[in-house]
Amino acid sequence: MNAIEMKNISMIFNKKIVANKDISLSVKKGEIHALMGENGAGKSTLMSILFGIYQPTKGKIIINGKEEYIYSPIQATKLGIGMVHQHFKLIDIFPVWKNIALGAEDVGLKQFIRKKTIVNDLTTIMNKYNLHVDLLAKVKDISVGMKQRVEILKVLYRKADIMVFDEPTAVLTPIEIDGLLKVILDLKKDGKTIIIITHKMAEIQKVADRASILRLGEFKGTYDVKKTNIETLSMAMVGRDLVEVKNDRKVIDHNEVIQIKNINVRKHHKILGLKNFSLNVRAGEIVGIAGVEGNGQSEIAEALTGMKKIESGTIHINNKDITHLSIKKRYKDHKMCFIPEDRQKFGLVLDTNLIDNIALQNIDDTKYSKNGIINRLAIQKETQKIIKEFDVRNASSGFAIARSLSGGNQQKLIVGRELSRQSDFIVIFQPTRGLDIGSIEFIHTQILKAKTENKAIILISYELSEIIQLSDRVLVLNAGSVIGELVGDQITREKLGKMMVSSLGADHE
Repeated sequence: MNAIEMKNISMIFNKKIVANKDISLSVKKGEIHALMGENGAGKSTLMSILFGIYQPTKGKIIINGKEEYIYSPIQATKLGIGMVHQHFKLIDIFPVWKNIALGAEDVGLKQFIRKKTIVNDLTTIMNKYNLHVDLLAKVKDISVGMKQRVEILKVLYRKADIMVFDEPTAVLTPIEIDGLLKVILDLKKDGKTIIIITHKMAEIQKVADRASILRLGEFKGTYDVKKTNIETLSMAMVGRDLVEVKNDRKVIDHNEVIQIKNINVRKHHKILGLKNFSLNVRAGEIVGIAGVEGNGQSEIAEALTGMKKIESGTIHINNKDITHLSIKKRYKDHKMCFIPEDRQKFGLVLDTNLIDNIALQNIDDTKYSKNGIINRLAIQKETQKIIKEFDVRNASSGFAIARSLSGGNQQKLIVGRELSRQSDFIVIFQPTRGLDIGSIEFIHTQILKAKTENKAIILISYELSEIIQLSDRVLVLNAGSVIGELVGDQITREKLGKMMVSSLGADHE
């Protein structure tokens, strides 16, 4: 029996943007069904229709054999449908338990929230699915991985039988991903029907029973995962063969662009996140930073880009001290570029159009303005060039609002903006988070192109394959300190894995 049937679904925005075109999708009861496709293929839109966020332009939805009109997420929840969104829907200043129960609180005398009952119910769910979090902690104080667990608990607390996971592993570390995939398999054993949107083939092979593929808003077929190879799925997704992109690891210019010496940076007011960290990066060199999340990666990026104060130590760019310079001066005077880890918080002004977002950091350059008068035509041309080159979809020639783009297309816009600028050094943090395999191939090519243009690059990524493919040199971090370095052909998954595992062992001794 099918738990879900979506028949001939079409979704058209603003009478011109076709997000879904005549899609029919069936999901069997109790299966894990992967929904795949390039960024902007219409996956999140289709699932948002299932969850009642959007009402389709045409088509019908059948849940457990009965046709339903899902006019809101509240109605979807009543039908036993829950959705874990790509970008967390949490209130930072609320404690975890209140975030989970919000809108579905256990209330006494119609006004008093039964906190103790809610906490007890949540503890039972956490124990059952091994999804432990600190229920009393405020959301702003917990890790990204914990926030993902909170979102899953929200769905389970509402007793959902159909669960949609939209890019659930995009922001997780490898260890957290393994834990989440185990949770998904446990949910299946418990009789849940699960749809998982993901671009990661390894994850699909581990957990999915079947996979359906969308391309450019159209349905391209459903495949039995156990009987289908990765190449077939990849071809169906992007419509072409993929080429492996790899660094030749040749560094010709020995001029040191970045010189970081013994810097100390606080994680919180009492704890050092980075301890006596030193690193020199040459022109035309990519230095990868590997390690389990939370071991100083964010502090490196924030210190180098001016987002966080340095307690001690120095940073020089081309032999000039920038330790205490503003972010603006680093961009303008020292030709910095930065691809941030959190695209929505630090990369974009979400309620502004793409044209304005492209020019944000350098609006006062003569390229974009003169005598205080902004040259909007020049900005528009640059935006459209980036949109075309980096395949940013549903951009409406740059006039689309940033918030309206899918997460992957937001990422491509930021990557395109930063790699298109003139720069001496680039800080790149999780550049392919949430991107499809075709986009990853292209972005990796562009990063290596920046290397050939003699730019000094620091690449921070939790994807070991990305670090291995792109880096000339790799530093492994643990507790804010460098515990190892690999160069050239030494950079292998086995050696990096051993370093990271040994650091975890040291933490638990």
